Amino acid sequence: MNRRRRIYEGKAKILYEGPEPGTLIQHFKDDATAFNNEKHEVVDGKGVLNNRISEYIFNNLNNMGIPTHFIRRLNMREQLIRQVEIIPIEVVVRNVAAGSLCKRLGLEEGTQLPRSIIEFYYKNDELGDPLVSEEHITAFGWAAPPELDDIMALAIRINDFLSGLFMSVGIRLVDFKIELGRQIEGDMMRIVLADEISPDSCRLWDTTTNDKMDKDRFRQNMGGMVEAYQEVARRLGILIDNDRPGQSGPVLVK
Repeated sequence: MNRRRRIYEGKAKILYEGPEPGTLIQHFKDDATAFNNEKHEVVDGKGVLNNRISEYIFNNLNNMGIPTHFIRRLNMREQLIRQVEIIPIEVVVRNVAAGSLCKRLGLEEGTQLPRSIIEFYYKNDELGDPLVSEEHITAFGWAAPPELDDIMALAIRINDFLSGLFMSVGIRLVDFKIELGRQIEGDMMRIVLADEISPDSCRLWDTTTNDKMDKDRFRQNMGGMVEAYQEVARRLGILIDNDRPGQSGPVLVK
């Protein structure tokens, strides 16, 4: 078996050289991290769940005409993706007050925001991914003004889709983080959604109980992280209960 060339390794994923030019293989690890990697554990099964949930969401976004880097799932932990030039900005869309927004503005967690808010963070672990403005982004050349317009339009469309998707299965989309990149085809360049969308990158609360179904269970030492991710997958129809004799527990739908 030929050794694959590793292109990049992050906190939760590894990127390998793909089988064709312009492609990469995205591998989902079981690592769970928080607070810029100050807290780190290996959580068995997390990578498999994130791979399947992100595949489901990206397929739906592709079908809606929202451009993404996703091509197809290869196996339980890996996806084939298009290689893109990542824009060094994390885009966070907030619908409900939680996390750092509460700390910065003194809001009570769970407060419904008057409208969805888009925030930008500069991707730099050494600096702690600081909050930045549109002026910073354009002044430092991280993205041009027309690109920023495209980014915000995509973020709004993705938020509309995700809010409806999760609400339909009894989950409240509190906020989520996305990353975007530039995909060049000939003389054309477009902004596409990259990275992943999973309970690692979203805050998801049960609409009835407000139970947290995302990485906050790890951040806040609540326990039950994998079980919460499994419940998200189950509600989305990705995970089914296996009732065959001699087996127990949930099974991922192929």
